[in-house]
Amino acid sequence: MPRAWFRFYAELNDFLAPERRFGEFPYEFLDIGTVKDRIESFGVPHTEVDLILVNGEPVDFAYRVKDSDRVSVYPVFEALDIAPLARLRQEPLRDPQFVLDIHLGKLAAYLRMVGFDTLYRNCARDEELAATSRAERRILLTRDVGLLKRGEVTHGYFMRETGPRKQLAEVIRRFDLARLMRPFSRCMACNGVLVEASKEEVRDLVPPRTAELYDEFRRCPSCGRVYWKGGHYQRMLKMIENYR
Repeated sequence: MPRAWFRFYAELNDFLAPERRFGEFPYEFLDIGTVKDRIESFGVPHTEVDLILVNGEPVDFAYRVKDSDRVSVYPVFEALDIAPLARLRQEPLRDPQFVLDIHLGKLAAYLRMVGFDTLYRNCARDEELAATSRAERRILLTRDVGLLKRGEVTHGYFMRETGPRKQLAEVIRRFDLARLMRPFSRCMACNGVLVEASKEEVRDLVPPRTAELYDEFRRCPSCGRVYWKGGHYQRMLKMIENYR
């Protein structure tokens, strides 16, 4: 029976059965399938993969695995230039934008808080998320492995953490975002870009005491929400400093 050898690197091992992690393992097969199908049969979404070497040479997802092949599979290198090795995507996303599944609402608010364009609807269906990710070149963040296996998704990431603050730290670290953060530039509620607003413009939109105490305001043109540097601002600022 034909046999190939696979090895997965770094965090790709999170998706593998324990006996297949962090080492080369054999795979026997009868049909000649694509390397993409083989990879996903082990539970690894193709969106997590950025480089495949077969017998030391880079291949794309359409490569058909043959007898005696040795396949090395590497994760997404968003913070590292591997262009000479023919990565699987045309280019890494250097101006990252996100779309999140229905279970990541708090993470969506936090990503907006630090300035990243983040789409989220608590009723979005899987097919909508996948289509938006592809059409708008957004990184799809989810805890649903099946969603990342959809063929139309080219950039996606499976969230390992479950707590929103730890998830934010995970995304910032995974995509090397610390240098790109623009805190308090987006509306946490709707993702709109905030604009400066005078006290007179917002006087009727904030509590009277707030209008007396503060002079600097930002307003969201999309939903009308008003932001100012109150106690919540200081708490958020302290939180953000931990991610720089």
